[in-house]
Amino acid sequence: MNKKRKIMLVDDDQTILQTGRSMLKEHYDVLPLPSVDKLFEVLKKVTPDLILMDIKMPGIGGFEAMTLLKDDARYSKVPVIFLTASNDRESVLKGIAIGAADFIVKPFFAGDLLSRIEKQLAPEEKGKQAVLIIDDSPEILMTVYTMLRDTYRIYTLPDPKKMQNILHSVKPDLFLLDYKMPELSGFDLIPIIRGFPEHKDTPIILLTSEGSFDHLVTSVDLGVCDFIVKPFSSEVLHEKIIKHLS
Repeated sequence: MNKKRKIMLVDDDQTILQTGRSMLKEHYDVLPLPSVDKLFEVLKKVTPDLILMDIKMPGIGGFEAMTLLKDDARYSKVPVIFLTASNDRESVLKGIAIGAADFIVKPFFAGDLLSRIEKQLAPEEKGKQAVLIIDDSPEILMTVYTMLRDTYRIYTLPDPKKMQNILHSVKPDLFLLDYKMPELSGFDLIPIIRGFPEHKDTPIILLTSEGSFDHLVTSVDLGVCDFIVKPFSSEVLHEKIIKHLS
């Protein structure tokens, strides 16, 4: 018999912990945890295959916990699915921007919960090519994430200053970079990316609202393989990515 994969369910609501465990226990080894403090206590002994975590909890909330997880090489690759009480667009955007694999709105049903988890743990999900999107706009991150998540493994980053940290734990097959960002622009990031030997030739596509000739020439000179002008359609985005990953 195959060993069940481990899921940590983190929520301060005992009803959610009981309901979630009841829905999942037939398929997974579920560890219900009432707080983020308890999560990190258990993580010292056990590494899960996936974490289900409420966003709003007393003390340390889901967003802060996610940041701590992503900054720790031991847990940075463990997928985290956020649980949210309402379809709060702002919370969803922030969750995706800081690295959530998905989100589920409460109250949830067993079928939806299982399908979202299975999608993250499926072998083919791990075999997908990886795309890193760096943009300071949560709306753009959410748009691109939604357009691409069924085809690629998506990593989102709203703060370009943290790119080097991410590249020590994630190896993207393609970069999507916003041109205009505070402090570090897409142009500034290109030589940093090329400074990693494994990314000497990794495709870089620039997201821009400026399509002037000089702008495009500068992009090419810096090593950009293509550009996409905002706003863009899903078809254009997929077409450009497929062209450079084939």
